[in-house]
Amino acid sequence: MRRADRLFEILQVLRRAKGPMTASAIAEKLETSQRTVYRDLAALMARRVPIRGEAGVGYVLERGFDLPPLMLTPSEIEAVVLGAQWVAANADKTLSAAAEGVLAKVAAIVPEHLRELVDDPVVGTPPARHKHPDGTVDLGRLREWSRKQLKLHLHYTDAEGLTSQRTVWPILVGYVTGVRVLIAWCELRRDFRYFRTERLLSVDFLDTPYPERRAALRRRWEAHLKLSK
Repeated sequence: MRRADRLFEILQVLRRAKGPMTASAIAEKLETSQRTVYRDLAALMARRVPIRGEAGVGYVLERGFDLPPLMLTPSEIEAVVLGAQWVAANADKTLSAAAEGVLAKVAAIVPEHLRELVDDPVVGTPPARHKHPDGTVDLGRLREWSRKQLKLHLHYTDAEGLTSQRTVWPILVGYVTGVRVLIAWCELRRDFRYFRTERLLSVDFLDTPYPERRAALRRRWEAHLKLSK
C-alpha cells in the first residue's frame, strides 16, 4: 500500500471507531506493522490533523474533521451507488428524490476517470416490483419526530383488524422490501413494538419529548434484538 493511501486509511479507521484505537489495532486492520502506524500517526499529527492520543492508550480523530469528497475509492463509490439505487426504488418519495440527488452530486465531484462508476455502474438492485402501501402517514414527519425525540400518539389496526390507541417513543423508520415500519417504545406494552405504516389509521405528532435519549433507546432495542434471536 502506498504511504498516501495508508495515511488515508488510518484516518478512515479512526473516523469509524467508536472509541480510542491503539496502534496495534490500527496495524491489524491495515495489515501493516505497528512501527509503521506510529510513524504515520506522527506524520499526520505533524500536518495538524486533529488526532489526539498516545502510545499504549489509543488515538481518536476529533469530531468535525473531514476529508475532501474526492477521496472516495472505487469500492466506496460503488457502495454509494448501490445504496442510492435501493433507496430510490424502495423508499418514500422524499428519500427517493434525495437518493437521486446524492448520485448527481457524487458524479459531479469524483475524478473523470471514476465517473463511469456512477454513470454506467456495474452494481445494481432490482427496481421495485410494486408500490409500497404507506396509507396516509407522512413518513418524512415520522423521521423528523424520531430525530427530535418527541412522542407520537397512534391509532393503529393490526393484521386481524383490531384497533388500538397508544403513545410511543419513535426510534427509527425501517425500510424493508415490500413493507415499511415504525420502530418505537410503546408506553402501553412497556416494550419495543413494530408498527406497519400502512396500518396507521392516524398519527398525532405530540410536542412532548420522551424521557430517554434516542441513541440510548436504540442501543436498548439492538440489545433486545440480540437477546430475542
